[in-house]
Amino acid sequence: MRGVLAGDAALAPGTALALLADDTRTEILGAFRGAEPLGFAIFHDLPEVVFARRCGQLDDLFVLPAARVQGIARRLIGALTDLGHERRWSHLRWFVPPEDRAAIALYERVAEEPGWRSFICRLDPATSL
Repeated sequence: MRGVLAGDAALAPGTALALLADDTRTEILGAFRGAEPLGFAIFHDLPEVVFARRCGQLDDLFVLPAARVQGIARRLIGALTDLGHERRWSHLRWFVPPEDRAAIALYERVAEEPGWRSFICRLDPATSL
């Protein structure tokens, strides 16, 4: 994992951070002001067989409500695109619910909509949004 927000603190089994800490395929970029966490981006480095390269999949992007409208989300995306250039990703992709207007407004400024439709098979409806 990259930039773990919990540092050396013990993580209770079953917590979201413990789940991430145990997953070697998941990486996290954190945004901090000094030692204070402000937000994070959870992402994966994936094979992209169509282009015979790798790509980035942004899974979650979160900024604390008190830290929003300060450019933190934009900088996290910028850090991921920089990382993608270093790793020679073909692209960075992510999904956003259509009702999240604030996020969509930012994403339209920093990225383009590919025109693909997204589908989901809800394997456990009780735990899937």
